[in-house]
Amino acid sequence: MKFSQPYTLKQIAEILQSEYVGAADFLITGCNEIHRVVAGDIVFVDHPKYYDKALESAATTVLINKKVNCPKGKSLLISDDPFRDFNKLTQFFKPFERAKQIISATAKIGKNVVIQPGVFIGNHVTIGDDSVIHANVSIYDNCQVGSKVTIHANTVLGADAFYYKNRATGYDKLLSSGSVIIEDNVDLGASCTIDRGVSDITIIKEGSKIDNQVHIGHDTIIGKKCLIASQVGIAGCVEIGNEVTIWGQVGITSGISIGDHVTILAQSGVSKSLKAGGRYFGTPADDFRTKYKELAVVKQIPDIINKVNKL
Repeated sequence: MKFSQPYTLKQIAEILQSEYVGAADFLITGCNEIHRVVAGDIVFVDHPKYYDKALESAATTVLINKKVNCPKGKSLLISDDPFRDFNKLTQFFKPFERAKQIISATAKIGKNVVIQPGVFIGNHVTIGDDSVIHANVSIYDNCQVGSKVTIHANTVLGADAFYYKNRATGYDKLLSSGSVIIEDNVDLGASCTIDRGVSDITIIKEGSKIDNQVHIGHDTIIGKKCLIASQVGIAGCVEIGNEVTIWGQVGITSGISIGDHVTILAQSGVSKSLKAGGRYFGTPADDFRTKYKELAVVKQIPDIINKVNKL
């Protein structure tokens, strides 16, 4: 999330009512999660396991729950609860904006766009020329849809990220301030759900085709000309290369990458990053030839047991 203008470290500290380490006029231009931070951003960290990662990241301001040595060229915000205070920043800079009508007056809709009955289009949405939006699609605030895009019935773009902190009182939600970008010539099937980024963008790139009932988590990037079949579930912060084919009912865990030209066969479970050009199968997914050999061996186990028992 980028601020509309730079804020000083002192100004941010006043919003959070927190201590700070660094020059009062140190400039801050946005806030983001660890996997997307750039210079000028605030990143939050609330567990010692991740202190070094946050302090060494591209972020130049670290919202942290312990006084530590401040790296050169950076600043710190000291908080007893960085998770809570990151939410405060989201509420301050990007508060929820209630819809006033089913198609917002602030939406920018291109030429020759077909919008079927029951479609909801939120605030500050853009839709490119020659796109078709079928019945009962919901496009939340700030989403961007390219030209010649088809979105089938009941699909939802821009729902909140599935991101919670487990507290004694229950699960505390990390507020979402990001958005979704659908590039040109993308087809989305019926009843797909594509979550917005927590503080950045979930992207489906040009020419990708997605079947019915596919879920794509927050901040995930789908490359160009990908083909994703029905009932695939992709967690948050996944990076998928170009021309990747994912067959039905594949599950993909968060925070991994999948190289270009990969094929993942149906009902596989992907728990680690996959190299470009491979064909993968199974749970955990591995080279499909290796997995087929393993299955062949497994089928032989009853015969092996019988032979052992006869000895």
